[in-house]
Amino acid sequence: MKSFVLESYGGAECTHFAERELENLGALDLKIKVVAAGLNPVDSKAREGKLKLIYSPKLPAIMGNELSGEVIAIGPEVTKFKCGDKIIARTEKGRWGAFAEYACADESVAALAPKTIALEEAAALPLAGLTALQALRDEFGASTGKHILITGGAGGVGTLAIQIAKLLGAEVTTTASPRGEDLVRQMGADHVIDYTNTELRDLSTRFDGVFDLVGGDSLESCFEITKPGGTVISVAGLPEPTTASKDLQAGLKLKLIFWAISFKLRRLAAKANVNYRFLLMHASGEQLKELVEFVDAGKLRPVIDKKFAFENMVDAMAYLEAGRAKGKVIVEMKTGD
Repeated sequence: MKSFVLESYGGAECTHFAERELENLGALDLKIKVVAAGLNPVDSKAREGKLKLIYSPKLPAIMGNELSGEVIAIGPEVTKFKCGDKIIARTEKGRWGAFAEYACADESVAALAPKTIALEEAAALPLAGLTALQALRDEFGASTGKHILITGGAGGVGTLAIQIAKLLGAEVTTTASPRGEDLVRQMGADHVIDYTNTELRDLSTRFDGVFDLVGGDSLESCFEITKPGGTVISVAGLPEPTTASKDLQAGLKLKLIFWAISFKLRRLAAKANVNYRFLLMHASGEQLKELVEFVDAGKLRPVIDKKFAFENMVDAMAYLEAGRAKGKVIVEMKTGD
């Protein structure tokens, strides 16, 4: 099968198309004919080797973390799906494989696809949607009366995060460029900060929590504008000890490594009397089902910035890495049987 393969860690030159055999179908696995796959910043980080401490599949490996497609075979212990089902999935942590004509995924990380949007567009939902849901509901407890800042609201995670925060009843402020302002307001943002001419640390508003999708200086500024006792959750900063214990179920060694590399951020957070949490989302078919229900009820929609054909995967990755996408970037397989 045609696959987009990572041969060694590094830049775009370390990836190429190749014919690969699909892995053996496990007892609880679904064999999926991939219709589309979503691209995410984590794909670039994985290619560059920046996530080796978290997961490092044996190379060469087929890349890709989320997909939509049709179930064409099931393992002997599968009970939740049948052949012919249209599904979406975020592959298990450490198990790539979405950038290929066919993929395998455990039934626990899949859900029936939404009925109200195209299957190609549904590929944009799993990773970004789960990240936003787990950060805002499970970690923050976002609800009526809470004011949440979401940095980078016009991106793939941000556009879903704004919608989910509003569904939970929160007041939402987000950062965006003038080019992205209309989009984030369409998503439901109550207030928009133009990050091209406003420094976050200069704001007089204090937030109950911040969902950081940008990292860098923006993340450091977030500690200064969060209410004492509040929480800053980031997916763009540096992992801290809770990431190791809660998200990875890892031991003391990784906790100590994360303690060291996150020391500066945790010190800034402590100085502001704020909690800092780096979130690694976990794949969950049950939570995907919730997101699908939101979509089919007209309460949530993934935003697609651009679609690429599978053969143009290199161009799709370059477009993603340019950092100007408003919404998600996806690739469409359009394969034969």
